[in-house]
Amino acid sequence: MASPLTHLGDMPIEVFMRDYWQQKPVLIRNAFPNFEAPISGEELAGMALEEAVESRLVLENGESGPWELRTGPFTEEDFLSLPQTHWTLLVQAVDQWLSEIAELKEYFRFIPDWRLDDVMISYAADKGSVGPHYDHYDVFLLQAEGKRHWQQGPKVDESSPRVEGTPLNILKAFDAENSWVLEPGDMLYLPPQYSHWGIAEGACTTISIGFRAPSAAVILEDLAAEVAMGLPDSLRYTDAGSEPAKCPGEVDPASVARLQQQLGAWLKQPEKIAQWFGAVMTEVKYPDTVALDADDAVDWRDQLPQGVQLILNPASRAAFCREPATLFVDGEAFPAPLNFAERFVNTHKISWSDIETFPQIAGSDGLVDQLVSQGTLIYPPEDF
Repeated sequence: MASPLTHLGDMPIEVFMRDYWQQKPVLIRNAFPNFEAPISGEELAGMALEEAVESRLVLENGESGPWELRTGPFTEEDFLSLPQTHWTLLVQAVDQWLSEIAELKEYFRFIPDWRLDDVMISYAADKGSVGPHYDHYDVFLLQAEGKRHWQQGPKVDESSPRVEGTPLNILKAFDAENSWVLEPGDMLYLPPQYSHWGIAEGACTTISIGFRAPSAAVILEDLAAEVAMGLPDSLRYTDAGSEPAKCPGEVDPASVARLQQQLGAWLKQPEKIAQWFGAVMTEVKYPDTVALDADDAVDWRDQLPQGVQLILNPASRAAFCREPATLFVDGEAFPAPLNFAERFVNTHKISWSDIETFPQIAGSDGLVDQLVSQGTLIYPPEDF
């Protein structure tokens, strides 16, 4: 298993987290020395033929107009009919299917696991790109094969004009502030909302390690409902000690400030918030992929004593919190021994020694049975 990076190039991780993470872009030359692409463009195209794999094609000059988006699964004929230049294939969550790609995630464990979204890989023909755009998430763009010319522009937002006639969020105006050509092993980090545009110089492959965070709208909507369930009906807005109303019809600043203060007090439920946050941040992105493996390891009681291990499904997510001791898996919270939960989320494995140490997880319809029945715990696939 790979170890988390201690440096990005010559930069200590502590410096990166302090000065760049979520703050400003940075190019790391030779971040992965002597890097060899773990997957070819042809293999990536083969994945895009599969029903269970999310894939897209972007053609700068498509049949329906500029920046045409096509969604998979594709056929071999689809690829044979493509032009020689100006198109890109994007395949999501390759880490769920190939162990070599999944191992790349280990290098980025200086950031919490629950922040990681997935590993997307793009193959671009010469001059291929997905246009000038921006994302709402942090991303490391690791060049795997060939060369890509990256241009980075200013921070933009929803008010920035977009190109019409395409479902893609292509920016109408793009002013480059920095420009680099990346070769295998080079890596570009971009925080959310920084505009960027990558154009292939000859055929090339780029690996995108993306990180996610819930939007303010999701936090306010979902968390409010979760917190509200623990509040008694008798807890209400109060205004004891307020001054006489000068204008009875006015919602005055003092009343608004009082409500804000009371909201802060109502939200002081750290255990409730931790339970909500852990569940939200481990919600599985592709539940159907996890479900494919339901009961794959139903005979685990026979197999584990023989040295077989259970592993976390590559499509699943896991985290834990200490107060109260909880294991979060695929958007659900499970009471679990703290030492077990911490060990499991670090290793993503369960062996017979874990069962012997923590027998309470092995009872009939207990934690292990529940996770096996939903496909979260499986036997290691051949490729993992």
